[in-house]
Amino acid sequence: MPDLKRIKDRVAAALEGEQLTAEDAVDLLACEPATPEAEIIRHAAREVALKHSRQGRIWAAIGVDYRPCPRNCRFCSFGAAWRIVTQSEEWSIQQVISAADKFARGGADWITIRTTQDYPHEHICTIARALRAEIADCPKLVINTGEFTLGQAHELYAAGYRVAYHVYRLREGRDTGIDPAARLATLENIRRSPLELAFLVEPVGVEHTVEEIATEMIRARRFGATLTGVMARVPVPGTPLGDLPPVPEERLAHMVAVSRLVAGYTATDICVHPPSELALQAGANVVVVETGAVPRERDAVPREWRGLTIEQAREMLARHYSMVPAG
Repeated sequence: MPDLKRIKDRVAAALEGEQLTAEDAVDLLACEPATPEAEIIRHAAREVALKHSRQGRIWAAIGVDYRPCPRNCRFCSFGAAWRIVTQSEEWSIQQVISAADKFARGGADWITIRTTQDYPHEHICTIARALRAEIADCPKLVINTGEFTLGQAHELYAAGYRVAYHVYRLREGRDTGIDPAARLATLENIRRSPLELAFLVEPVGVEHTVEEIATEMIRARRFGATLTGVMARVPVPGTPLGDLPPVPEERLAHMVAVSRLVAGYTATDICVHPPSELALQAGANVVVVETGAVPRERDAVPREWRGLTIEQAREMLARHYSMVPAG
């Protein structure tokens, strides 16, 4: 456990704009949530959040296709080998437009189109063009899909996407069926394109070490993520990791606070998922509202995941940040 003086020194350095190292991040993450050191970290993260982004923001996500996936990521309900999802379903473009329009009218800051790993690239572009044509004052569009080339990154931008959500997952290639080199190549393609990068450290579970988590926080900063933060793994019964317990909320909030300090002034926004009041008190300013195909559920979600509506998300954020009026 790092000593109190070193924690204070590293936190002070972060507040002055100094970039924290991976070793610094490990030290901060190693603090137990119910300690004076952790309280210092959370207070500093909140200070950075209020200096850097006083605005609460909503990340809306629409899962377009719900189908068995041959990649068999060990935390994902879509894995074909787990036989949780056995039938394929896909939202029509009109269904996507309807959900996106509701999110836009509710004041979403981003609308994310989320697909399975191998969803057709041209259809992804068609969805963006339709949303921009049909929704007045369409929020910033985000694509969350599989791997793509630099040329395809430019095509996504031309279609209307402005952000790519792409991450190097914890234990990529071990707990996922995706080539780690391919993930890194796509991250590099995003960096070389006009797309902004959103990169959460995920899916964090009780099985992950502070060194693993710190590595991904630094990676997100190195690739220039403008939105980062932490997504906890949601145990899905029937998946290989489904019997492991979730990360306690206090621990999630502490990791979020560290992610805010590690990101410094590179990332404007810090997201926590699942939503957490404690994390909003510790530097997060973004929560997620999602619908459709959700890889943290055994069934498709026809309304909002876990019942969190965009109105409820606004109320949650407004307890900690200012909010742009909806509509």
